[in-house]
Amino acid sequence: MTTTEKRRLLIRSDEIARIVARLAQQILEPEDAQQGVVLLGIRRGGEALASRLAAEIGRVSGRVPAVGFLNINLYRDDRVTHEMPESEIPADVSGRIVVIVDDVLYTGRTIRAALDAVTDLGRPAAIRLCVLVDRGLRELPIQPDYVGRFIPTSRRERINVALAAEAAASDEVAILAEAPAEIS
Repeated sequence: MTTTEKRRLLIRSDEIARIVARLAQQILEPEDAQQGVVLLGIRRGGEALASRLAAEIGRVSGRVPAVGFLNINLYRDDRVTHEMPESEIPADVSGRIVVIVDDVLYTGRTIRAALDAVTDLGRPAAIRLCVLVDRGLRELPIQPDYVGRFIPTSRRERINVALAAEAAASDEVAILAEAPAEIS
């Protein structure tokens, strides 16, 4: 028996826009965030979300935060490497509030690598974590500060996020699950 993937749409573009607006408000809420934050999107998954959050924060507060992108390949402990552009860090992170941004939080290993990368850049006043989707099943004791949606999953499922740097009708979050194929 072979397996196929069954796809189920979980979040549509209009709801993603509402989630981004809510996350931006939550990031701005703490008093220490009023002096400005640095958003660092993890390369690939977190890039578009970090850009969207920066635009929304700028729209709401009148101050667009510094936005950068982290390539965490050198810090991974699972020997998974992807060809990615180098990190782009727009400002000194020392003494600043840094918000690490990613699309999906799963085992916590990507975030552990991002924490190592950020601390190599300097000593932030605080590091916070913002994710669009928290799917549970952590292997490390890492919890997000800002969560778009919590979507419990099994290890046989994958979360697929399609997110553009600016709101688009194609934005969506879907779950892909292995399903037994029909026997013909």
